[in-house]
Amino acid sequence: MAKTEDILIVGGGPVGMVLALLLAKQNIASTVLEARKQGAANLDTRALALSYGTKRIFDGLGIWQSVAAQATAINTIHVSQKGSFGRSLLKAQDYNQEALGYVLSYGALCTALNAAMSEFFCIKVIDEAQAEAITHNELAATVRYLRQGESFELSSVLAVLADGGRSLEEVAGLKRDTKEYGHDALISKVRAELSHNNIAYERFTPQGPMALLPNGAHDFSLVWTGKKEVIAPLLDLSDAEFLAQFHAQFGDRVGRFLSVEKRMTFPLKLSKLQESDMQHLVVIGNAAQTMHPVAGQGFNVGIRDAQVLAKHISEASAPLGSAEMLANYRAERKTDTKNGLLFTDFLVNVFSNDIIGLPAIRSVGLGLFDVIKPVKKHLVRKMSFGK
Repeated sequence: MAKTEDILIVGGGPVGMVLALLLAKQNIASTVLEARKQGAANLDTRALALSYGTKRIFDGLGIWQSVAAQATAINTIHVSQKGSFGRSLLKAQDYNQEALGYVLSYGALCTALNAAMSEFFCIKVIDEAQAEAITHNELAATVRYLRQGESFELSSVLAVLADGGRSLEEVAGLKRDTKEYGHDALISKVRAELSHNNIAYERFTPQGPMALLPNGAHDFSLVWTGKKEVIAPLLDLSDAEFLAQFHAQFGDRVGRFLSVEKRMTFPLKLSKLQESDMQHLVVIGNAAQTMHPVAGQGFNVGIRDAQVLAKHISEASAPLGSAEMLANYRAERKTDTKNGLLFTDFLVNVFSNDIIGLPAIRSVGLGLFDVIKPVKKHLVRKMSFGK
């Protein structure tokens, strides 16, 4: 069994890489186990919605300047309900922020993070490392992984599971509480007749919420969620039929929809790890909690996990990886994580049905929300920084 003095990070996606960089800035060494080939993530074109607070974390790491030209700012968020005149607007200028958030491709972010990590000798990356088992006791955590047909083991006083929720928590002996929504999310990219003007749209329908996020000079990233029986057939439609159905649900705010790129779907759920007092192993990001994509909270909560964990590692008063040290970390993250889960679940439950009388109440609620400035300010701060 090989031992390492490094922090052992299982998962080389953005959350794992951000943690490695935050630690490197404090001269703390880490070893990152990544299941994909080196650079494979750089080709991923999926869109990420970054909060303003996440952008500031990237600023501090010195990587924002590498991706700024590829990011599209969200200056306004337009929230509406189908069949209702009620709507609300959130504008960055009202909260002294340069933007409410940004849209950036997963690949562009990973390219910048990989380049930044290559500058630190204290970060070691082992690619094509498929973790098979994670064990932990009162002394250390041990990860067994396969690489090019060979089996290896690494042991550390602190292993961090940041694999994005790929079920490794099962091999680590962890348990989670899960709520299946019975909904799918369809993601794609569409082009509209009118300019997006850096406006993001959150549209609630009886079937589920849909979001259009400005992405590039002319396009939008689309996230359309709803019951499986509603979303699944959308994959089989021609582009013209799909755009017609989407326009019927979304409306005319950006004119006609002219084109759509490849469509993909995935199931939606809410899940979180059960409380534990384990030692030497901690779980962050989507591996720790999975949220509905409404309001774009999940990725940003994961980045804040990495930020707070790096602080607890560098400033730990208790032994690294001890039950006390990890309990302190979980206590600091508990409120932000809980609020994110409750907020997204609330939006889905309240805005995704047509119970008699509820649409009218929602309409009034959106209208009132638009004029109650303290509530809007609290929401923007929550979406931007988590607190």
